[in-house]
Amino acid sequence: MSDLKRAPAAVTGPPGATLAAGGLPRRRGLLVLISVAFALFLSYAWSSKLVDTEIGVNTANALLGHDAHTTPIAGIAAGVLFAFVSGLAGSFTACNIAVFGAVGPMVGQSGTRREKLLHTARPLGWLAAGMIPVSAAYGALVGFAGTRMPQFSTASAPAGTISARSAQSMIAFGLIGLAMIVLGLAAAGVVPDPLGPLSRRRPNARMVVLGVLVGGFLIGRPYPLFRDLFRHAAATHNPLYGAAAFVLQSVGNILVMSVLVIALTYGLGGRLQRWLSASPGRVAAVTAVAFLVAGVFTLVYWDVRILGRLGYIWFPTAPWNAAH
Repeated sequence: MSDLKRAPAAVTGPPGATLAAGGLPRRRGLLVLISVAFALFLSYAWSSKLVDTEIGVNTANALLGHDAHTTPIAGIAAGVLFAFVSGLAGSFTACNIAVFGAVGPMVGQSGTRREKLLHTARPLGWLAAGMIPVSAAYGALVGFAGTRMPQFSTASAPAGTISARSAQSMIAFGLIGLAMIVLGLAAAGVVPDPLGPLSRRRPNARMVVLGVLVGGFLIGRPYPLFRDLFRHAAATHNPLYGAAAFVLQSVGNILVMSVLVIALTYGLGGRLQRWLSASPGRVAAVTAVAFLVAGVFTLVYWDVRILGRLGYIWFPTAPWNAAH
């Protein structure tokens, strides 16, 4: 018996134009359950010390040639370099797990080398088209009024309370996580696709929306090197510099993911495409898993886990995370 259920024919378009292209997984409940369970485990096991410090900060130290976190940013030129390097070094922080949901559906394009490159580069370009305006607008705002914003503060909140800085992170990532969860449930056929009507009129709209979500990472991002950049951009009171620095930070964030997608497309594109096309529900299943894991992780890690650490609710803490 086939484990797939036929769905209406998909609207043609670039990768990401439709969520359930050609079919829907029949075992949708099991797919959602496994995705949520893995995301919950990831939220529990994720070590911010390992990823943010051991990988992120140390990578930036090596690229810049000095201690990226403790060395003051010397000026605007140094800040521009710092923005890109810190974004690149922070590619695998907890914030960027959601990028996997955005770029996952691009993998597996078939055709000639030129076709593969175009099929991958175009959606990445539309992703950037949604991301860059958000990053630039927020950077300009920081350059104009950043010293009065919660992210500028270094004050510690009283024990058991949520600081304004943490509240901003929780709201920003909570909304991004919820958006990803809805897209994942839509890809699995559990709820109607909220972007379906728009995608049918504008096939590239989905990637633009995903780019907006990726650009929104900066609104709540507590990554130490980003906060260094934030404080420097705010202190300059230069909206143009703030916009340029934040755009470079976002570009650095997605660069590694983009290169990885292109490498997978070239290295496994034919085999992966054949595997995906062998069953009409596989594209929808892969897309649903990518969005659900990214969305649930983002929501749980940045909201539920923080509430657990503050004692408002119960959430388990991994032994290797107990000390920090």
